[in-house]
Parts: sequence; structure tokens; C-alpha cells
Amino acid sequence: MYLVKPSKYDDDGYVIRYWRGVLPSNTMTCLYGLTDDVRAREALGPLQWHIELVDETVQRVNVPAILRAGRRPGTKVIVGLVGVQSNQFARASDLARAFRAGGLDVLIGGFHVSGSLALLPAVPPEIQALMDAGVTVVAGEVEGRWEGILRDALEGRLRPLYNFLAEPPALRDAPMPQVNRRYVRRFVASNFSTLDCGRGCPFSCSFCTVINVQGRTMRFRDVDRLLATIRENARRHTIGWYFFTDDNFCRNRYWEPILDGLIRLRREEGIRIGFMIQVDTQSYKLPRFIEKAKAAGCSQVFIGLESLNPQNLEAAGKRQNRLENFRALFDAYREAGITTHAAYIIGFPFDTPESVREDLQRLTRELTPAQASFFMLTPLPGSQDHLACVQRGAELDPDLNRYDSFHATTPHPTMSSQHWTRAYDDAWKTFYSVENMARILRVAAPDTYWGVFANFVWYKNSIEVEGGHPMLHGFVRLKGRRSRRPGFPLESRWQYAARRAGDLWRYVRLWPRLALEMEELWLQTRRRSALEQRVVEELQQLPAQVRGWRRVGLLELHRAYRRAAAALTPLKRPRPLVLTLPPALLLWLQRWNPCAHSLTWSRASLSRFWRTSFLHLRRGRIYQLNLSGLLFNGVQELSLFATFAVSFFSTLLARLFAPRVARA
Repeated sequence: MYLVKPSKYDDDGYVIRYWRGVLPSNTMTCLYGLTDDVRAREALGPLQWHIELVDETVQRVNVPAILRAGRRPGTKVIVGLVGVQSNQFARASDLARAFRAGGLDVLIGGFHVSGSLALLPAVPPEIQALMDAGVTVVAGEVEGRWEGILRDALEGRLRPLYNFLAEPPALRDAPMPQVNRRYVRRFVASNFSTLDCGRGCPFSCSFCTVINVQGRTMRFRDVDRLLATIRENARRHTIGWYFFTDDNFCRNRYWEPILDGLIRLRREEGIRIGFMIQVDTQSYKLPRFIEKAKAAGCSQVFIGLESLNPQNLEAAGKRQNRLENFRALFDAYREAGITTHAAYIIGFPFDTPESVREDLQRLTRELTPAQASFFMLTPLPGSQDHLACVQRGAELDPDLNRYDSFHATTPHPTMSSQHWTRAYDDAWKTFYSVENMARILRVAAPDTYWGVFANFVWYKNSIEVEGGHPMLHGFVRLKGRRSRRPGFPLESRWQYAARRAGDLWRYVRLWPRLALEMEELWLQTRRRSALEQRVVEELQQLPAQVRGWRRVGLLELHRAYRRAAAALTPLKRPRPLVLTLPPALLLWLQRWNPCAHSLTWSRASLSRFWRTSFLHLRRGRIYQLNLSGLLFNGVQELSLFATFAVSFFSTLLARLFAPRVARA
């Protein structure tokens, strides 16, 4: 049994695949659990099973090897193309045809086929074409049905279509999702997994496919079995972080027993998991919800903010989002020490380039979420928006590969495609500018600082280095020469080598730039002692600050310390503040020590020195180079970056790989 999660093609026709991913697929863990349950119960007889998970975003789908496995005597191979979204359907279709050409049974499911069959009056041509090729389409959720589908496959009587949309299954007694260690090791955090505590959403957002696939009546897993799974995963697989993938965790009927159970695991068994959840904008009003979420280990909430324009919210059916409550919403989570992550959609009917810019200013200046993800409004098959477009005959992009929420797929009433895309790109640049990231980190709680910082690195790498959406892209792009979309030419080895050399050069150019930008961010926001922070603020007021604190006279530097101490001494504090002023000799030594960085608040002076030096080299004025400055600043540069790198990676590694289960 091969459970394959297809990727998608990039704009050059190559399959998007990475050395390490960031977000594992919840569909994979659910179907692995269902399949292993059938195996363990021997529901299909005493068979020898091989269950393999293949996530194409981090693994190559070895079609020839899978076809060879199907030709072995006494072997039945079934390929399930799982969790296929609209933007992955083109790639999934190509894989399905390749497997069918080799005589294998192929199943395909996911939100594209399920959403299309849920709302459209007839089977869409792209799905019908697969059915005509002998691919079995599975619409809806398969809990309680998976055993029957596999039995049909084993006995050679698969149907063209299994449609379970009318009867969503109960989850209380369904087999639990299972962690596959080989799978999670392919992601940056191998102690991170996903778990759905419930499915469905009670709201009626017009752009959403969940409500038409999983329904508006919410269904829930058994709390005791959820906690038992978390306990087993912690002890057996050292899973310490989760994304609870419920589309609205705070509307889960059993949110409180779940959080109480996680609190007990922490206090009584030493199992201290961390997790992120999705919530609505009214969640902060639920009594005890935020308090218990924090106590249970919640580190981040993903909030469907969507827009700051009330006309857009009304048009999208997002009536539960009230602008007057947004500030209180973000403040409530921030005060509890929980990071907020806002989802924001650009391209609603009342958006214009000017209004998007204004709304982004309000988002960054007034609401200040710690993180934001931006999307272009996309009429996804299975949403009311898509159905409305089909019914009125609106122009829709025929290429499903572009339905990824960062391509324009239908005309906008007020913006051209170019202006819409530019507004989307500018939103990323505005939010993830050094200025805004610094504003966020300065108010971040000490225990969330490096977590927020790491997310900035992830997002900046995706946006600026990989050139794509962070929720799709990982780290270090891989490309197979032959893994190219039909219709694109197969490049010669020399052409392909030149392309990959260009990709490598992109990394060589952009990774150092990103690293230095993040170093600048760290310098502006790192935690200092109260005295050092006040001294830095004093020095920033001096004219010499433009060239850095090392250019400040020794007397003025000592005065800055005295002014800082005088400003801090009168402040009323729970405990007396002990201030020790460094002697003049120590300040002199510190100023001329290239490895002393306690008062360095920016890279500006270093950057200016290197620009001037490179300008002299480019113009052939070697005699104007400051040789002592090259040596001093070179050592300072290396020392500064080493200090930053050690601070970042030591905290990150501890966060990613530290055991979450207390040891006796």
C-alpha cells in the first residue's frame, strides 16, 4: 500500500520538492492509522503488508520502483493519491496515469475531488477523465469505509466512484492517526506531528471548502483516546509538538476536557507537549479558554482574520469577524504569552491597491500579530465562491495548478492581475520588513522570542530565497530533470546543469543576505540588561551613532552610562536595581575589542565600511583601503555573526529536539 501525497508543479513545470519540509500532512497520518488498523486486525485475512508513505514535497515518487513491486508474484500493489488539493490535481493526474499504465490500482481523494462533487451538478471533465482511465475516485472521509475499499481492491472489484459526502463518519471510535517515524524525519522538526481532534466548522465563509466537504456539523474524537495517543507518541516517538488541525478548535465541544487532560499530562506525568491551534475571532470571549490553552502548552493560535474591510467580511459571509473586537482579541492572546498568527486574504471584491496598503498599515501598527500569512482570494472548487463563478459563467483559469492562493485565477472587479499580484507581494514585504519584525520582537514575551524569530527565518527564506508561499515551501529545493510537467520540454543534461547552477547561485547570493538581515534584526531586538539597554538608547541620540558606538569618545561613553544609571535609579521596582558602572579602562578595552558586542545595536556602521571598501576596490583605489580597519572589522564581523548564530541555533535545536517527556 503506497500512500502518496502529490506535490505541485512550479511555474517552470518542475515538481516542487525539498530536502526538508516544514508542515507534515495530517491526511497522511490519518490514512496511515486507518491502513495499519486494517492490517493489525487482519480484516482482509493473514496477509503480509508493506505500507509506505510518500510525501512528494520531501520525497521522490519512484514510479518505476513501485511498478516493479506490482509485478512481483503474489503481490498486490495499491496506490492511494491522498489529500489532493486543487493545485496538486494536475500532478496527481499525471502520477495516476503513469501508475494505471503499469496496471496498478489507483485511488484518488482529497479536497479537489470531494469539493467538486459536493457542489457541482455534474462530474467535472478532469475528474471524469481519470475515471475513464480506470482511476477510482473517493469523495469524502473514509473512516468506517476504508476496509471495504481495500477489500474491493484486493478482490479486483473497485468501483469508479465512492461518494461518502452525504454521510460524514463519526470519529469517536475511529482508528487514531498514527505517527510514522520515517515520515516525520523528513521535516525540519522531527518531533513535530499533526492531530485532528475534530472536523467540520459551524460558520459559512464563502471562500471555504471545509464546510462543503467535512460539513458544518462538527464531529469529535474521543478525549481519552486523544490523550492516550499523545502519551504514546511522546514516549514511543518523542513527539513533543503538534498542530491540532481542527478548523476551529475553540468550537470543539470538548475543548475544555482536552486542555484539562493536557494540563494533567504535564503536571502528573511530565509529558509537556507544545501545540498550535486554529481559532475564530470570538475565541477570546470563551471563559477560561485562553488561560487553559496556555497552561496546556499552546504556543500559537492561527486566526482567520481575512480582512480589515467590513464590506469584504460581509461579502465573504464572515459575519463573526467584528472589527471593533480585533484589538481585544490580539491583546488577550499576547497578554497570555500565546503568539498570534493572522491569516489575511487579498482580493476580496472591495479591495483596491490603496485600501490593501491602508489595511496593512492598520494590521502592523494597531493589531500587531506576531506572524501573518497572506493569500490571494481563490475560487477553490468546493467553495461557494467557485460555484457562483461557474453559475454566472465567470472567467476562470483553466489550469488547476495555479489554484494555490498565490496566483490570480479569476478577474478582479477593481484590480488588474498585475496590480493584484503586486498588492499581494507588497503585503509580504511590508509585514516581514526588518522594521515590522523588530516591532513585533520588542514586545514578544521572553519565552516566545526565539520561536517567533525562527518563524521569521522560515517565512523570509520561503518568500525571498525560494520565491513561494511558506506553507508550501521547505528548505533546499530539489529538482529531478525528468520530473517535469507534460507540455514542457525535457531539458538536455547541459541545460539542466545550467538551470541547477543558477539555483545554486541564487542560494549563494541570497542566503548570506538573509543571514545578515536576521543578524540585524537580532541586534535591534535582543534582550539586554536594563542598564545596557538604556545606554544603547542614550548612544542612539548622539550624532556619532551613525558610525557606531565605537566612534563615540571615551568621556561621552562614560557619560552615557551615568545618564542611563541616573534614569534607572529613581524607578520604583519590586527589588532594588543594582547598577555597576564600568571603569574607564574597561570601557576603553571594550571599545577596541572587536569581539565585544554588548553595545552594538545595528550593522549599519559595518555595512557602511564594507561598501566604502568595495567601492575603492572597484575603482582600483587600493591605496585608499584602510588595512587596519579591514582586519578589525573582519574580526568583528566574524565574531558578531558567530555570537548571533550560536544564540539562534542553540535555542532552536533545544526547542526542536529537546525531549518533552520528563525523565525520572
